[in-house]
Parts: sequence; structure tokens; C-alpha cells
Amino acid sequence: MRKLAEVLKKWILWEFPRGSWQYDVMVALILGFVFLTPREWFRDRPKPQHVAMLPAEGGAAVYWIDSRLLAGLPEAERLSRAEAIVRSYSKGAQKRVVRLEPIFDSEQELQGFMAFAVP
Repeated sequence: MRKLAEVLKKWILWEFPRGSWQYDVMVALILGFVFLTPREWFRDRPKPQHVAMLPAEGGAAVYWIDSRLLAGLPEAERLSRAEAIVRSYSKGAQKRVVRLEPIFDSEQELQGFMAFAVP
């Protein structure tokens, strides 16, 4: 039992000399963890831009608007603010937002809004 505790202590405190097989195993385990761990385990996802235009059909335009841009606004004012954001993003083109849908993640946290605009 004492031998096992001594070995665990060496592994935890990394007391193996560089170049030994134990050292190489530890490095391989760390590299395996870094490169093989799924990104979803840490909820590490690239953040999109605050506003992005998405592909759409039939002349309509769909925009992703980050939730922080519309945070704190009453629901009645969100549509007009989203329209102003879409117009500034599209360089002053006269776009009218006809629908604004909230987008939630799997834990029901608000991630952003999809703004559906027509010319």
C-alpha cells in the first residue's frame, strides 16, 4: 500500500526525470487530453459577429443579431431597434424587419435573434 501511495505521489507531483518513459507517458496523456477532448465539453465555441447576414430565399434577407445588442429593451421596441441595426449593417439600404425570432441554446439561454427583413 505504501508503494502505491509513493507511485501516485510521483505521478501527481511529476517527479520523473525528463526523458524517462513515465515522463513520456505523462506528456502523451496531456497532449491526448488537449487534442482529443471534444470542444462541447467546455462549451468553447467561436463567437459570431454581433450582426451577420445569412443566406435566404426569395429576395428576403435574414440577419443574426447578437442578444447583447437588444438586451434590456422591451419587446415592443425590439423590432424597431432591430430594423435600425439591419439598416446600419446593410449600409443604409431600406430594409424593413417583418419578423424577429429569439434563438435559445440547449439550456434555454438567449443567444441572439433572427431578423427577417424585406426590401
